[in-house]
Amino acid sequence: MAETTTQATLPKGFRGAEQSWPELHRIPHPPRRVPLLGDVLGADRRAPVQDSMRYGRQLGPIFRRKAFGKEFVFVWGARLAADLADESRFAKHVGLGVANLRPVAGDGLFTAYNHEPNWQLAHDVLAPGFSREAMEAYHPMMVAVAGSLTDHWDRELAAGRAVDVPGDMTRLTLETIARTGFGHDFGSFERDRPHPFVTAMIGTLSYAQRLNTVPSPLAPLLLRDASRRNEADIALLNRTVDDLVRARRASGGGDGDLLDRMLETSHPETGERLSARNVRRQVITFLVAGHETTSGALSFALHYLSRHPEIAARARAEVDSVWGDTRAPGYDQVAKLRYVRRVLDEALRLWPTAPAFAREAREDTVLADDHPVRRGGWALVLTALLHRDPEVWGGDAERFDPDRFDPKAVRSRAPHTFKPFGTGARACIGRQFALHEATLVLGLLLRRYDLRADPGYRLRVTERLTLMPEGLRLRLERRGVTSGAAGGTSGAASGTHRVGGGDVTPSEPRCPVHRAGE
Repeated sequence: MAETTTQATLPKGFRGAEQSWPELHRIPHPPRRVPLLGDVLGADRRAPVQDSMRYGRQLGPIFRRKAFGKEFVFVWGARLAADLADESRFAKHVGLGVANLRPVAGDGLFTAYNHEPNWQLAHDVLAPGFSREAMEAYHPMMVAVAGSLTDHWDRELAAGRAVDVPGDMTRLTLETIARTGFGHDFGSFERDRPHPFVTAMIGTLSYAQRLNTVPSPLAPLLLRDASRRNEADIALLNRTVDDLVRARRASGGGDGDLLDRMLETSHPETGERLSARNVRRQVITFLVAGHETTSGALSFALHYLSRHPEIAARARAEVDSVWGDTRAPGYDQVAKLRYVRRVLDEALRLWPTAPAFAREAREDTVLADDHPVRRGGWALVLTALLHRDPEVWGGDAERFDPDRFDPKAVRSRAPHTFKPFGTGARACIGRQFALHEATLVLGLLLRRYDLRADPGYRLRVTERLTLMPEGLRLRLERRGVTSGAAGGTSGAASGTHRVGGGDVTPSEPRCPVHRAGE
């Protein structure tokens, strides 16, 4: 593969911008740079993405920041980001926080270097697990897990309590990926506290981000206690996954889910299989990435729906019209929720829960005919700021407006301006899974509840490599009960009919390899 030859001889370790951008002096940086320390005055170590967004607004569509001797180039302008999406000249770069996750995820799909063969092997083996046929098979379990959520919310409503949106969305999405992909039940809705797996996962993500906030030589000293906790978190993640795999092997196999594919499926051309070590890394990757970002997307969407009752009413009317009195919506009925999907897309535009992605030059090139970049040179695309570029999204880019994803509006925009799942061959393999799950859940919640925001709440975004609204709680009011909104959706899942998945709407991301919808 081209990526193998491109990457094999590149120098190891961190590559600073001064090594790879010959005309770095032309790229602006924040004022008041401190010798040795860099651009640290006024920096917010707890919110580096939002901090960089603030600088981006001040400095323009391409800028640089320096911290403890390391210099980084950031990009958010649509024209520059579109050029970085050119797969013939640029590839995924594994660096910063993503590289910090390699002690736990290794050469899993998300953290593998481009030259590592297990990325292509795992991608080819697992891609059929996200086909339309596979998605139809996952759908009844998604409905069942959503029923556990609504049962929990009904109890909270009866007790007069507001619901913890980020916490409950995390429970929901962890159970969904665990049950559909690996046949495992974490019992998240039967627990008063998050499952230890979730606590350990948050710990590893937070530690990976913290590593970027201290000088590398001093990290073992400054983060000694945090490092010990991180090692314990990784050990717990590994034990959990090893137990899950051991149970599957002992049972003699499952029903053809993702874990079965990892354990039993050979590459269609080479006959090669994933090693036991790589299976562990892939399971961790899917359990973490398969729920953390989706829970954030749902949380942000619910926040905006609670703040915009007119949008919620329009989305709810669509659900009532499309689903009618159907107790448990079928697979094909989810794709027909066009406006609900626009709500989700607009939430992902404003707060893409994977808020940035890095791209590196395959060979010496010139970015957007303006900035020379040497082979291996890289830049971080700030997705959350790309999604606010006024040249693309207008002067009201901060306003929540799902009609930005009306088919006509989508067709009028240039490609590569909406990138919540990354870009290229290494974009998120599970994006259709996430979009189907999230659209289904939004539809079920809108049909069942009126969402009431706390008037005193102001959106605060917490960062742990991913983004999540902090402290978001909503009051619920049960809608007039119809046969379609009755409780116990989990019990109705087995009766779900499964028809074709419908056509691909304009706002659905398309597979970067095959250029078509899943």
